[in-house]
Amino acid sequence: MEKIELKVEKLPHCAGLPEYKTEGAAGMDIMAAVDEPVTLKPLERALIPTGIKIELPHGYEAQIRPRSGLAIKSGITLSNCVGTIDEDYRGEVCVGMINLSNEEFTIKRGDRIAQMLIAPVVRAEITVTGELTSTVRGAGGFGHTGV
Repeated sequence: MEKIELKVEKLPHCAGLPEYKTEGAAGMDIMAAVDEPVTLKPLERALIPTGIKIELPHGYEAQIRPRSGLAIKSGITLSNCVGTIDEDYRGEVCVGMINLSNEEFTIKRGDRIAQMLIAPVVRAEITVTGELTSTVRGAGGFGHTGV
């Protein structure tokens, strides 16, 4: 497994550093750094601070993803599905959260609210063409293969 250096700046309100919870974990849990509990009503969104800033190596991004247990058990997920932190961003990492359940949900200081994965970035070089190669699938999509 390749290892890279992730520089982290702890802000004064930080509730804890990102942490891999198991040896085989792909993502690090990140925590809410709220001063007071934040209660999300059904379908309500909020931007939750984490109290950290990061510096990624050149050619990498950080992906902020939902925690599966929080999503399944409580209906709490990310408002932008997967967030991307670009290598040149130096602001505080914040997590856009949404309550998709029918009940209020309270986020407290130190709660593990999301996971952060570090991934290499590949940049595409755009080539304009008049025709694409054909495939068996072609333009079929959105359920074209059945249920």
